[in-house]
Amino acid sequence: MPRNARLKVNLKRAYEAPARSDGQRVLVDRVWPRGMTKEEILIDDWVKDVAPSTALRKWFNHEPPKWNEFKRRYFRELEERPDALKRLLAKARAGTMTLVFGAKDAGHNNAVALKEYLERHAGT
Repeated sequence: MPRNARLKVNLKRAYEAPARSDGQRVLVDRVWPRGMTKEEILIDDWVKDVAPSTALRKWFNHEPPKWNEFKRRYFRELEERPDALKRLLAKARAGTMTLVFGAKDAGHNNAVALKEYLERHAGT
């Protein structure tokens, strides 16, 4: 895939209803979304290895002023997990992929940062 190729990566909260347009649904949180059953969330894969470390997640605490520093630290963690990233990139290159997350803040969470990271590394 050329470096400038566009991946089709969507984002969706685990609490939103699945749709056919989601393509491959991949949960990218370290913990299962509270109160959800396997039947409700309807995921194709759960890639815990791309979730931020517990220490980083707790430090960030979904505080928007920490967003840029969170991404910097999270991207550093992702660099140490090439196999998990290759797995996600392969799914994204195969067709539409939706990163499923449990956070309430739809704009400041690991799935948003992960999508940005994947799009930057699509050609690698």
